[in-house]
Amino acid sequence: MAEIEIHKVTGNIGARISGVDIAKPLDDETVAALRAALNAHKALVFDEVDLDDEGQQAFARHFGGLTTAHPTVPAVEGAPNVLPVDSERGRANHWHTDVTFVLNPPQASTLRSITIPPYGGETLIANSAAAYRDLPEPLRALAETLWAEHTNDYDYAVPDEQIDEEQAAQRAQFTSIKYRTAHPVVRVHPLTGERGLFIGGFAQRIVGLSVGESRKILDLLQAYVTRPENILRWRWSPNQLVLFDNRITQHYAIDNYDGLPRRLHRVTVAGDVPVGVEGKESYSIAGDAAHYTPVAA
Repeated sequence: MAEIEIHKVTGNIGARISGVDIAKPLDDETVAALRAALNAHKALVFDEVDLDDEGQQAFARHFGGLTTAHPTVPAVEGAPNVLPVDSERGRANHWHTDVTFVLNPPQASTLRSITIPPYGGETLIANSAAAYRDLPEPLRALAETLWAEHTNDYDYAVPDEQIDEEQAAQRAQFTSIKYRTAHPVVRVHPLTGERGLFIGGFAQRIVGLSVGESRKILDLLQAYVTRPENILRWRWSPNQLVLFDNRITQHYAIDNYDGLPRRLHRVTVAGDVPVGVEGKESYSIAGDAAHYTPVAA
């Protein structure tokens, strides 16, 4: 096994990993060590990686089968499992967990720096397990009983009157298949047993409540996720890869780089169906994502 070195970045989330060349095939012991580090730190940073799209996919496959790039958004040409996270195609400057509007969202995501601006463009990653632990007991007890509907059928960043034709086309593409899925607000991690708040930008309504009532509760819970103590603020450098646990984090791409080019490539690992504290699984309301992802065992 490689001599892996793990250096914490913050108290609640994030670690830099050295001593392993992720461009090469990894043995089972190394993969197990990286999985354990991911379970503990939620987000892992690898510096000076020598990866192309094929190599990024090969690394991600160590953690499970891959999804295609996205349920509705086109992949990198010739690489159906790679999503271009390109500032020219929109900016994900809202808190979210990847693709929670489908029944089994990805278990893990990898982001690799391709083009980075000379300043700004950081990615924030938040630990939703720490957020759950921060909740006062009465609020925690309430959250454990709640379910939320997640959907891609809305625009999470820009009001209608502020979008141009190109943005309107991107929005239409994003919602070309409409998904609605109910997930537990508190999700139990299948590997660690940790409980985390499973909400974010795609969570639009609490089951059984009005939109207005839902918004107040979701905003209250979300405020715990985005406490500064629970956040890793990552400033990208060339040739970096970040692996984060999509089951128990949220992230946000800061739009603070004056419209300069910014491009990352994303590869995601297929996930399991979320489970709440009572053992009940998430359920689909609308939209079939079988073309996008298998269900991980």
